[in-house]
Amino acid sequence: MVQLHGKFKAFVNSRWLVFVCAMWIQSFAGIGYLFGSISPVIKSTMGYSQREVAILGVAKDWGDAVGFVAGSLSEILPTWGILVIGAVLNFVGYGMLWLIVSQRLPALPLWVLCICIFVGTNGETFFNTAALISCVQNFPKSRGPIVGILKGYAGLSGAILTQIYAMINSPNESSMLFMIAVGPSMVAIALMFIVRPVGGHKQVRPSDNSSFLFTYSICLVLAAYMLGVLLLEDLVNISQPLITLFAVILIILILLPIVIPVILVFFSDPTHSMQESLLVESQGEEAGKSEEDKTEVIFSEVESEVEDDKSLEVNSLSVSERQKRIAQLQAKLLHAAADGAVRVKRRKGPRRGENFTLMQALVKADFWLIVFSLFLAAGSGLTIIDNLGQITQSLGYNDSSIYVSMISIWNFLGRVGGGYFSEIIIRDYAYPRPVAMAVVQVIMSFGLFYYAMGFPGQIYVTTVLVGLGYGAHWAILPAAASELFGLKSFGALYNFLTMANPAGSLIFSEVIASGIYDHYAKEQATLRHQISGSMLIKPLRDEDSLTCVGTICYSITCGILSGLCIVACVLSLIVVYRTRRVYTQLYGSST
Repeated sequence: MVQLHGKFKAFVNSRWLVFVCAMWIQSFAGIGYLFGSISPVIKSTMGYSQREVAILGVAKDWGDAVGFVAGSLSEILPTWGILVIGAVLNFVGYGMLWLIVSQRLPALPLWVLCICIFVGTNGETFFNTAALISCVQNFPKSRGPIVGILKGYAGLSGAILTQIYAMINSPNESSMLFMIAVGPSMVAIALMFIVRPVGGHKQVRPSDNSSFLFTYSICLVLAAYMLGVLLLEDLVNISQPLITLFAVILIILILLPIVIPVILVFFSDPTHSMQESLLVESQGEEAGKSEEDKTEVIFSEVESEVEDDKSLEVNSLSVSERQKRIAQLQAKLLHAAADGAVRVKRRKGPRRGENFTLMQALVKADFWLIVFSLFLAAGSGLTIIDNLGQITQSLGYNDSSIYVSMISIWNFLGRVGGGYFSEIIIRDYAYPRPVAMAVVQVIMSFGLFYYAMGFPGQIYVTTVLVGLGYGAHWAILPAAASELFGLKSFGALYNFLTMANPAGSLIFSEVIASGIYDHYAKEQATLRHQISGSMLIKPLRDEDSLTCVGTICYSITCGILSGLCIVACVLSLIVVYRTRRVYTQLYGSST
């Protein structure tokens, strides 16, 4: 009995259990990706124009990205407190939106619905913050895979919730809003005491690589299964019992990773764990040490001088030779400082690779280059995701939810693959992680250009490439930010960076995409009036439906967004050039 109690205690405190539960929370947390499915219902029920729907989309995007409150609270509240706040915001915001759209409340102005969708989606930032901070602290040396998998499940949540909704088979389309309000909140409340930092750096085992491989395998099977189900539903008329069976299998696949902590705790022999090396102490913490501690100051200054030395001789040294050079300089400076011959000057603020506060990061050029790169590329991808319902309708497809789910799946694969791909880049070649950002931005640019040219199968190519590229950003970016600016204020840094996402959507979706869409919709409506009126021009009334049909509705928008992704790629390459020495120090010289 005592041994069983010890096993259970080890299970509850297992970092893999925390990771799996965080995956489950993320599986229901990406509610913002369902906007393409719920926007047609809101548009038809409330009688909105495309511009008004775009305004709702921007409010949703800001709710999904204004996470500085969650980031700040994460430094003073326990993880369960963050999850409770997120659950309340999600329930209240989308609950009110459901009451309005289902006409259980009288029709309210657009700004009220904007507030509701902002509040509801803002709960997602609390879910993301709690899951990411807990797991990154538990796996400090596996940030790429951890962030990629967690953000991947968040990206897949749109397809997961759509499939569960299909199993419910509610005749009222607005009931999806009710499911969004209740489902994620219930999952977060149920797991709020499990997802937390548990000192996971002390739980490293040789079997961790196999555990990650098993997790990646489940991710690939899950994505392939979801894609197969969606294609089957698109091609064949499936009965309701079969849809229910598909949903049950989906839930089993989501629950399957729980076997990892179960096997590690209950069916494995206890082994001595290999403790992971923790992150470098922040410069702010060192500032709190006594001024007499000259040794660490000198060590830090010597390393900084070697880092900044741009001579070919120093850059050509191997890692071991460079460490010997540093040790020699340290010894000389220590003797000189002891004799009073050298006066060590403490630098102001941390260097890249050390722990930054948000205010310290805001004065760094690298930070703003990442922000603007994200603003252009992720903002472009989010514009396509938010307008996917109208894009599919303009091309003549009746069921937009299938394509919303498809882009959600590719978003998932992009996040999982982006984390894995960027980890290979830095582990094997010591290239800066933003190299991966530049690659996926080129991929996104090609997908958008393909749609702009009107090539065959444009909706499928664009959905795949934009989904992959956009998703990869959210695996690469948080890991890169933690490497360049540390983990001490990771919540605040990450949530500030995500604000670039809706900022891009605000301009690209509300101004560019909806403006072009409404322009051609008015032209087509005027032409229809001319034809129906026997070539007599009739004035277009405000209550007339403005629906654009054809590739032209979004081809110009996609062409513009394609160019913006190329500009984002250039900014990412500038970050690569500026941070290459930091990654060389962290991961060794390239081969």
